[in-house]
Amino acid sequence: MVGVGGFAIALTACGRGKTAARPVPAGSTVLALGDSLTAGNGASAETAYPAVLAGLTGWNVVNAGVSGDTSAQALARLPALLAEHAPKLVIVSIGGNDFLRQLPESDTRAHVHAICQQALDSGAQVLLVAVPRATVAAALGQMTDHAMYAEVAKDLKIPLQREGWGEVLSQPDLRADQVHANARGYAQFARSVQGTAAAAGLLPR
Repeated sequence: MVGVGGFAIALTACGRGKTAARPVPAGSTVLALGDSLTAGNGASAETAYPAVLAGLTGWNVVNAGVSGDTSAQALARLPALLAEHAPKLVIVSIGGNDFLRQLPESDTRAHVHAICQQALDSGAQVLLVAVPRATVAAALGQMTDHAMYAEVAKDLKIPLQREGWGEVLSQPDLRADQVHANARGYAQFARSVQGTAAAAGLLPR
């Protein structure tokens, strides 16, 4: 496990059978799929994590975050986004609204798995971002990733960003409100994604 910018980063898909990552060159189109945390609610468009990540990596990061989106809604949007942008990499960060609305976890897992599989089938690589589970402890600032993300990453042999959102949203000075980051929080999260991408081999050396 590697610490980057205060985050614990692990590559769940490491080990025998892992599909080797291909470096994504600067200038490549990267699709950031998600909800309000990807859209950048609580900050400006210029300080949302996809914009910050673009500056860190040189990628052309398309912000495909829609506030309020569930995993089912993101799955429904994905085919058109893949056809329009033909991304080399898809960063998937979705599920928080499912947890807040107490939707069936089996459905959320199936949707997240299908999102990642569709992206892979399009020829893109995938970086999956774990989302904290909704618990009483989370309301008190003690956030842990939902286990389904590690399961999906292991099954599809894709890299997993661990603890990124939990680390940001558990710190009041990095939040705009209880469920959204501020500009500092999004910047810290973008740095952690950069670190995970580098460790996975997605960034050219």
